[in-house]
Amino acid sequence: MVLGALAGLAATMAMTSTMQRLHPLLNDRSRYPLPPREIVERVGMAGDERHARTNALLAHFGFGAMTGAVFGLLPRRRGSGTLYGLGVWAVSYLGWIPALRILAPAWRHPAQRNLLMMAVHIIWGAALAKSLSKLEAAEFEAFGRAPGTQASGLEWQERGPQG
Repeated sequence: MVLGALAGLAATMAMTSTMQRLHPLLNDRSRYPLPPREIVERVGMAGDERHARTNALLAHFGFGAMTGAVFGLLPRRRGSGTLYGLGVWAVSYLGWIPALRILAPAWRHPAQRNLLMMAVHIIWGAALAKSLSKLEAAEFEAFGRAPGTQASGLEWQERGPQG
């Protein structure tokens, strides 16, 4: 779960970078603040402009970490993550967000904007799966100790007399 949350943070960075690059390419009708900012404003967490930006980033990365943690709990055969990313988009923008009357459902937003949001969720899902795979490998390969092995003489020297 912890590795999934860390992978979710890494994936959210990739997603955010892509959002930053694609948002200016939207046409005038579609180029209004992206959902993290809209949600923060709608639920009353915006405050002044600086707080609104900070809270949007915190909410965005917090949700990425939370949904990454859920992904980490799934069985080992998780796939490429792209379907999970699209699932997070669908459950959010067609499900709980409109159900709680935070934002209008995705079908009421411009198609170009929905394509951007679906694309960045695909990127998020792929980056999530790859990041989690790398973290799981590092947990055993770089930070683990092979079963039955003990600290080497060099390790004992590095630890010093308190080791």
